[in-house]
Amino acid sequence: MIRLRQPEKAVLGLKHIKLRGKLRVSTDYNSTNYFIYKGRAMGFQYELLNALAKELNVKLELKVENDLQSAFSSLEKGDIDLIGMNLAITKDRQERFNFTIPHSQSKQVLIQRIASKYDSLPIINDKLNLGNKEIYIQHATSYVESLDHLSKESSYPIIIKKLDNIEVEELIEQVSNGEIDYTIADENVAVVNKNYYPNIDVKLEITPPQDMCWALRKGSDELTTAINVWLEGFKKTARYNQIYLKYFLSSRIERRHNSEYFTLKSGKISKYDDLIKKNAKTIDWDWRLLSALISQESHFDPNAKSWVGAFGLMQLMPETAFRYGVDEDSCVEENVRAGVAHLKYLSRRLDKVLVDKTDKLNFLLASYNVGLGHILDARRLAKKNGQNPDLWKGSVDYYLLNKSKPEFYKDPVVKYGYCRGKEPYNYVRKILSIYNHYENTVLLDETSSLE
Repeated sequence: MIRLRQPEKAVLGLKHIKLRGKLRVSTDYNSTNYFIYKGRAMGFQYELLNALAKELNVKLELKVENDLQSAFSSLEKGDIDLIGMNLAITKDRQERFNFTIPHSQSKQVLIQRIASKYDSLPIINDKLNLGNKEIYIQHATSYVESLDHLSKESSYPIIIKKLDNIEVEELIEQVSNGEIDYTIADENVAVVNKNYYPNIDVKLEITPPQDMCWALRKGSDELTTAINVWLEGFKKTARYNQIYLKYFLSSRIERRHNSEYFTLKSGKISKYDDLIKKNAKTIDWDWRLLSALISQESHFDPNAKSWVGAFGLMQLMPETAFRYGVDEDSCVEENVRAGVAHLKYLSRRLDKVLVDKTDKLNFLLASYNVGLGHILDARRLAKKNGQNPDLWKGSVDYYLLNKSKPEFYKDPVVKYGYCRGKEPYNYVRKILSIYNHYENTVLLDETSSLE
């Protein structure tokens, strides 16, 4: 257990994180820490980090990095604030970085194949018998140190094969497929993968239980202490227990992994990927962005209907749908076609009013949600008050957010009256957040592009 230290002069203080409005975190993309399932971001690390960001009242900005050496390098350079992974504390790491108190514990175990009629590899039941065995592990992990110590205790040295740019679950799969014979993993990850690869054995313990922590830049003591105080309390909550059970002990783990929409394995976001890709091309959008919009609108449910009457994947209002020859009885293809046609219409209208189109996507998403008129009102309010009407953050979004207040919607420049501005304000943020998750985890077709 790491002792909590009093804040010292920080390299990057908590105040700076809050002023910036986002916590920049590197995590790894795998079946336990961070992944997409049925179009939604999930994972043990993701849920913990998301809860932390909410506690700090900042946005969580995730960067996927499965090469631990690169993650540590990014942290040292200040490109990220935190490495949110399962990190054991080694002597070398402790000299270079700050560490939080543990978010969980896990042993390191050997991953080996169970003998079959096609494979006579004997099971190793004693870690001291690993001498002369080739064990493949990720470079820069604590597994290197564990095997180095073990190699000195064994009769013969262990042949340690250190690899870059590979994730531990890929190595587990390679053991299962017979491409390599041995690797090392944290026990909680190994047990989950045992559900996916029944022919692996994960019983041999390489280390006793170890604390799993997050890493920060050396000297960022104020932020480290704030995270520690939160973690100490959060780990005592029912919410923390639910998160742990969900990703490491749930009976649904195997079903999730075998689903067609477990993106890590299938590369799919939804059953409508092909339809979305086809329509995204017509407006020169990244198909993952259109998927993010549909995820926010309907969660990919073609039968979804809102309390105000919006319907289908694209949640078209009846009057908007009528304009494009679509109604509630129209097929999914027609619903998406009409929604994309409306996006194209809004895009053309915005092109006529925006001088600087840098933030056009924000204006377009907000217009799709609440109507172009309210967005034009917010632009007029911004201009009247000496703000840039082409700037979204800190300018137009502020006036849209406040357009439910009489002093804003009763202003003479406002033509479309009252608006619950919090809804489109949050709508834009949510879609861009979902899109960021899809960018992190789903490959972009070469034929797709972003407007």
